[in-house]
Parts: sequence; C-alpha cells; structure tokens
Amino acid sequence: MRSLIRNFAIIAHIDHGKSTLADRLMQFCGAIDSREFRDQMLDSMDIERERGITIKAQTVRLSYKAKDGSTYQLNLMDTPGHVDFAYEVSRSLAACEGSLLVVDATQGVEAQTLANVYHALEHDHEIVVVLNKIDLPAAEIDRVSEQIEDVIGLDCTDAIQTSAKVGIGIEDVLEALVHRLPPPSGEESAPLKALLVDSWYDPYMGVVTLVRVKDGCVKPGMKVKLMAAGMSYTVERVGIFSPKPTEVPELKTGEIGYIIAGIKSVGDARVGDTITQENNPAKEPLPGFKPCVPVVFCSMFPVDTVDYGKLKDSLVKLQLNDASFSFEPETSQALGFGFRCGFLGLLHLEVIEERLEREYNLDLVTTAPSVVYKVHLSSGQIMDMHNPADMPDPSRISSMEEPWIIAKIIVPDEYLGNVLALCEEKRGVQSELTYVGSRVMLEYQLPLNEVVYDFYDRLKSISKGYASFDYHMHKYKQEDLVKMTILINGDPVDALAMIVHRSNAEYRGRLLCERLKDLIPRHMFKIPIQAAIGGKVIARETIAAFRKDVTAKCYGGDISRKRKLLDKQKEGKKKMREIGNVKIPQGTFLAALKMNNDK
Repeated sequence: MRSLIRNFAIIAHIDHGKSTLADRLMQFCGAIDSREFRDQMLDSMDIERERGITIKAQTVRLSYKAKDGSTYQLNLMDTPGHVDFAYEVSRSLAACEGSLLVVDATQGVEAQTLANVYHALEHDHEIVVVLNKIDLPAAEIDRVSEQIEDVIGLDCTDAIQTSAKVGIGIEDVLEALVHRLPPPSGEESAPLKALLVDSWYDPYMGVVTLVRVKDGCVKPGMKVKLMAAGMSYTVERVGIFSPKPTEVPELKTGEIGYIIAGIKSVGDARVGDTITQENNPAKEPLPGFKPCVPVVFCSMFPVDTVDYGKLKDSLVKLQLNDASFSFEPETSQALGFGFRCGFLGLLHLEVIEERLEREYNLDLVTTAPSVVYKVHLSSGQIMDMHNPADMPDPSRISSMEEPWIIAKIIVPDEYLGNVLALCEEKRGVQSELTYVGSRVMLEYQLPLNEVVYDFYDRLKSISKGYASFDYHMHKYKQEDLVKMTILINGDPVDALAMIVHRSNAEYRGRLLCERLKDLIPRHMFKIPIQAAIGGKVIARETIAAFRKDVTAKCYGGDISRKRKLLDKQKEGKKKMREIGNVKIPQGTFLAALKMNNDK
C-alpha cells in the first residue's frame, strides 16, 4: 500500500553524523544483524570511510512496525554532502518526499547544511530537524535550535534530540518519519515514469540503475526507454537494497529500487533521466534533467612513461562507475604522454587521483587545476578553452570570460578579518554579511580560477579549521586575463603555463620563479628561469652554475695567465649553455604547482 511508504533523505554537513544515524536506523529496523554490522555501512569505498564523506548516493529499504500497529516501508536515501555532487544530491532529493536535517549540537549550522536545506525546500520537502551528538559535554541544544530558527527559518520546537553513536532517540526519529512525512504521490494506472537517481557498473550484471518509480510500475520483461538518451532496453530484473541486493517481482508507484536492463555503458544511463515504457510512453519526462558538465580540468601524467597503458586502462575502469568524469589523451614536451581529465570540482579531482594511486598503484604527476574559459575571437567565434596550452594567438582574441561562483562562508567572528582579507586578495566581491550569534555568514562572488588553487586550504588554515565553505556556479564574467608562460633556459615549459589575471600576473610569476629556483638542481652552467606574458618577461631568477677553480694551478705570476684561463672557462660555459639540456626532476613540477600560490 502506497500510504505505508515513506521516502526520505538524510542531509547534513560533513561529519555531523549522517552515516552513523543511517547505521542506527538500519540496526533498529533489523535490516542488518550484529555479525554483519560495521560502521558507515552504506559507504562502500575506503576513501569514504577514511575521510568520513559520502561520494556515491546509496539507498536501503527498511521495514518498521510503528506504535500505531502498522508496518511501514521506509526508503532511506544516503546522499553525498559535498558541493561537487550537488546535481546528484538534487536528483536524490527529487526521489523523496521528506528529509531528516541532521545538525551537530556542538557545531551548529554550517555552510553545507544551508546549501542542502535550500535544495530540499526547492523540492517541497517536509523537513524533520534532528539535533545529533546531544550526549557530548560541548552540546549546546538551545543555542543551536535558536540558530536553526534564525538562519534557516525552521521551527525547532519539535526537533528530535539524538545521539546516533550511543543510540539515543532513534525510535523518536522513526516515529517522526512515519507521522510527519507524507506518503508518495503518483498514479499506478498511468504510463511508467521513473526517475534515474544513480547508475554504476557491475562486472557481472552490467550497468545497474537506481530508480524511483513516480507513476506506473516496472517488472522484468518490459521494454523501457531512456527519454533523454533515446535508447530502448528490455528489463531483465528488478530489485531493492535491504541493504543487500534482493530481487522482487516488480517495483510499484512510490518505491525505490534497482533495474538491470542490459545497458552497456554508464554514460547511457545518465543521472536525472526519465525511464518510461516503450510501447506506452509518458507524454513528457520528469523535470530537472541536465547533463553533467566538468568545471575543473587538469592533466595527469605517469611518473614512469612505461605506466602510460596502465593509466589508460585505469581511467577507463573508473569511468565505468563515474560518467561525470571525462578524459582525453594529451602530450607535453616536459612530461611526455598523459591525459587531460575533467572533474565536477576539486573534491572530485582529489578522489579520482587518490583512487588511481591507491587502487591501481600508479605514481602520477598532476598539473595545476584550471577551469573552462570562454574565448571570444575577432572572427565572432566563441571557443571553450580547457587547457592554457590551447590558447590562440592574442591578436585573434577580442575578449575572454572566466567562471565566477557565489560562495557562502560561515566563520566565528574572531577570524572574520583574516577571511575578508583572503577573499579580497582573491578578487572577491562581497554581497552579504550577516551576524548569527557569535558567528558571521558571508556571501562572496569569487572567480573559480582563484578558488581551485589553494583557497580552501588557506581558509581552513587562517580560521584554525572553524570556517565552513560552500559554493555554486554563478555566471561567466569578462576579465583581463593573460597566459603566463614559464621559460627554463629559454625553452617554454607547457606543463607550467597558466591563465592569470593581469593584475596578479607579476606576483604569481615571481613566486613561481622563486619556487623553481629552489627546486631545480644546479648545473655546470647558469640557468635563467623566466615568467613571460607573450614576449614580455615579467619575472626572472637565475640558478648559479657550479664553478671549478681553474686558476688553482697558478702560483703567482702575471694576472694575464689567470685571465686567460677564466676567459677559456667562460667560453666553454657559454657553449655548454647553448647545447646543454636542463635536467628537471619529475617531482619539481608537482612541488612547484602544489605550492605556487602559497604565501
């Protein structure tokens, strides 16, 4: 019966106890026994467990016998919390009617809490407020409740107080889900309309799609069509997660489960697509579908060129499970053969890089992350530029645009000055500043190019870890951007080229030249390191040569004898500089790029 179904998501900031609460709900409902239990049951990847973050949306069906005597079907959706996966979060929330908002009673409202609550409110969710970690001595229940009411505007008089770790208040959460969330809507007699929430590749079953049935039902043998992809398949089996995959005869209106239909590529089953019956299709797809577009790009090269084939195979395997990740081959004079990869954001980049190094035993050199610029050419054509090396001749460019974001930062007021200084340094434009008790909520417009380098690390450093940061894409703005090239011994190094704002170019160039001077080993000849914009050198450092004392054998005598030997040495060094190659260790690029924006 549809009236006994409740679909809900858990939304929270990182480390506020979302996965722990999901574990306790599963234990209380008997979905897992004590022998099989482990912490963060729904987090399947090692990285998720170590970092305490959720990367892939997971679902589990629970059966709960309420105090009113009825047995309810609860479909729990554990969503990622990070901004990089905001689109995936919005599709997960679209599959539910309500949300549990989990707030740490010791920390209060954070930037990500706000972002995800607004997502939930956009989908008309009924929100149940849960104050977690109330057993800790630092818990401030009244202050945090007041903060939720002031900042978000949710009534906290009936907020549920829990400690997911200890197991306090779990039954209260389940009762609130049953009585305060609405049952799913939809028509069982209407043509099939199912929202594709997630998809992944299984080596035995092919592509598995996670769906929420909005109208109609889906069962094995049905011919279904993906409306955005325009492809048709025959359903082989359907099932639910409880939390293990369990086959069922059919998925009815309001239910969440998986479909296996012989789909070959995850790229065909895109998140947000609508699945309908081929011979009795729905009139229109469900709203909100958009293809995933990478916003951050960087190049990856194997440290040992022998590993190129291994890197290619590894990227293909990763793409099987993550359609939002893209890559294409690339060559670099300095680093050899590699791949230009596209990511949803910096966390996505870090996760992919860490998985390549850990799961596939690869040593990688990763270039500085860059964003997508829109280059307006004099001919009227507009090109998307992912790589600074692809920048056309400046004489052909009429203007350039870069992406800007709107960032929300919540920080204790004693660190406000530092945070404001950082945002101004990064060319930020302040749009809002609000005090919430002893904390400040800032809204800034910032260029994404400045954020991808080291903004988050520096924000955490200057606020001693207390600042929380969340952002979303805003728009493209025309700016005075230039390509900065690094020349080592007169030769440009493509791996170190970058797009910078003209006002910032000299500072960045000087910083990078100083860094390279410390990193590149000395040779038998002088090595000039230059930062240039076009033909104009804006910064220079020189690595001194090793010097042999050729005059050591001269004891006294005329000065001309020593001068003659020194002139001969000088000529030799000049000739060596013309024909000599500068040996740059692989680690130099990584060290220079990682720290090129440090103070």
